Amino acid sequence: MVTKNVKAYGTEASNAPLKPMKIKRREITSKDIEIEILYCGVCHSDLHTARNDWGGTIYPAVPGHEIVGKVTKIGSDVTKLKVGDFAGVGCLVDSCRECDSCKHDLEQYCLTGIIGTYNGPDKHLGGHTFGGYSEKVVVDEHFVLKVPSNLNLAAAAPLLCAGITTWSPLRHWKVGKGSKVGVVGLGGLGHMAIKLAKGLGAEVTLFSRTPDKKKDALELGADEVIISTDPQHMKSVRGKFDLIIDTVPYIHDINPYVSTLNISGTLVLVGYLGGLEPLLNTVPMILGRKSVAGSVIGGIAETQEMLDFCGEHNIVSEIEIIKMQDINGAYERMLKSDVRYRFVIDMASLK
Repeated sequence: MVTKNVKAYGTEASNAPLKPMKIKRREITSKDIEIEILYCGVCHSDLHTARNDWGGTIYPAVPGHEIVGKVTKIGSDVTKLKVGDFAGVGCLVDSCRECDSCKHDLEQYCLTGIIGTYNGPDKHLGGHTFGGYSEKVVVDEHFVLKVPSNLNLAAAAPLLCAGITTWSPLRHWKVGKGSKVGVVGLGGLGHMAIKLAKGLGAEVTLFSRTPDKKKDALELGADEVIISTDPQHMKSVRGKFDLIIDTVPYIHDINPYVSTLNISGTLVLVGYLGGLEPLLNTVPMILGRKSVAGSVIGGIAETQEMLDFCGEHNIVSEIEIIKMQDINGAYERMLKSDVRYRFVIDMASLK
């Protein structure tokens, strides 16, 4: 297969900083779309992959799966987009497309395994896939998304991960006008959960450990802020919520939140991967038919639905734009939650 070298930023080892490198991209096939990357959001998953926090990282690693850019080439059979259109690529660049999940537009749960935008098996070139910290990307049209032209492109980039990660549970649990939604954690995911739930007509409450997030949460659209470390505050919302989206990325006690669920309510974990400590107390679950669930990103059709919704309601992320050369410092700041609320790389800096 014909390939070309493109500029990228990546790392050679878990303890090495990200630096300039050259990677190979395939020339387009009949179903491919080539995108010049204009902006790429910075996700916690990028950092975890670069530093091998989850194990299994293949080096060299080039992260980035919140990609927005302009279509520069299309294959002969492509019908979805044309040259010059704005396009997006999220966390997936392929799946088997034949299993039950894929047939039901749930590619993120592909039963034979998804192909991630980075660190996944590259079935075209061999080796592994490289992400959006690069000049260009070539992706099968099925996994390319249309970005509404009225949205700020840089601020739309995080919708491809942070947006869909919170939109998918909102849609699955049928949130709409009159729904009562709680959000745990105000970061890249949490701020999108507030905006999207509010856009769907829900009454939205942020749970925060400290009062210092209150002003921001209310400006983002939250109706109320509950201080989760205050027992009396927590008692005041006992049995209130139809859905709680828990975006916290580290181990924490979810039992106090379960008690704030309504009968048949659900707490859905979208941020933390791993064992629960302390253990989950099943008493309030059994006595109130309450559920603790998990959710990851969304399928392609659902992601397009989310982008179209954001286009109609002019919903984008709160971002801080950085140069590609500042990525290592951005990672350190991200670890301290020192960003409001998503870093986005201006890929013009890579040139």
